Amino acid sequence: MFVRRAILSRGYRSLVRSTNRPSFISSPITRATRTVSPFSSLSSRSFAVANPAMADSASTSGVTADGLKDKLSTQLEAQFVEIEDMSGGCGQAFQAIIVSPQFDKKTMLARHRLVNSVLKDEIAAIHAWTPKCYTPEQWQKLQDERA
Repeated sequence: MFVRRAILSRGYRSLVRSTNRPSFISSPITRATRTVSPFSSLSSRSFAVANPAMADSASTSGVTADGLKDKLSTQLEAQFVEIEDMSGGCGQAFQAIIVSPQFDKKTMLARHRLVNSVLKDEIAAIHAWTPKCYTPEQWQKLQDERA
């Protein structure tokens, strides 16, 4: 690890030398230390990726809204699934509306646990997951209220 010492400017030194110093500080502070990474002098251009396809696979989680929708539809026998990628396409944050008869007589926590167990591998690869789980009756009631 490299350490670089920098002398504080006169203006900053006057702020540090205030008269309201705690009694355990006996001398004024005149130097500050800063830890510098060995890579701090490298420009961002030196990390450019030669293959653009490689950059895309490295910057995304590999999880898609369509993949989540297919898995939920088949394993939960969902009647309606809407997945929205909230991360701008990189696959890191998803919001979902899931309507399934399997949610009947289950608490919200039990519904979320059921969905999370189906998507265990996908949830591990993404940053944020927000499911909204409804029974077909609850969903129909919501649709009637909106109309």
